[in-house]
Amino acid sequence: MSAVTAHTETERRIRAVSAPRPVLGRDRERALTPRQRHILDGLGTTFEGGFADLTMAEIASRMGCSLRTLYALAPSRDELVLTVLDRNLWRVGRRARGAIAPDMAPLDAVRAYLRAATVAVSRYTEAFARDMAAVPTAKQVGAGHSEYLFAVTQALLDASVECGEIPDIDTAALARVLANLGDLFIRPHVIPTLRSSPKAAADEVLDVVLQGLRTADRNGTP
Repeated sequence: MSAVTAHTETERRIRAVSAPRPVLGRDRERALTPRQRHILDGLGTTFEGGFADLTMAEIASRMGCSLRTLYALAPSRDELVLTVLDRNLWRVGRRARGAIAPDMAPLDAVRAYLRAATVAVSRYTEAFARDMAAVPTAKQVGAGHSEYLFAVTQALLDASVECGEIPDIDTAALARVLANLGDLFIRPHVIPTLRSSPKAAADEVLDVVLQGLRTADRNGTP
């Protein structure tokens, strides 16, 4: 398979991956006012240090807006947190997808894509992770994005196998591991054990695994 044909096939596979369902539907997202978008964008910093003790009134005070403005965005604090989280994951996901250049070798594309995707966990603190773990629907929101990350990663790994860049391995198994590194390192009990941030830890493990694949291929490992 030529490089051009391989890239086209990989693009087709990635485009076929179903995107996660957004917390805010497309119509609601388009209907947001500039002021509402500014508030949602700024809430990430407000929630960074934890949010379990924050009331909607306290959030409104910190953001310099009215309670009415907040309730127009979400019916509760937890729903507001999920909206902010989901919008950030979508934003990071779009940038990660854009990090895949047309002329990249598939394995380089895996690295670029996943390193861009781990930006989503770069600002996770122990307090935020703990509070998120207590929100029942947070796992559902995260799972949708994780499945998309997994599917794109597998498509890139499949392309890497098909062009002979890495050995013929179980790409689904490896994609599961690589796509879930960020989630693994943002668990409340894990963050304190890391020598670095969740993003730095995920990126370091990713590089080790990819280097191992390259070495295995050079050594002719089946």
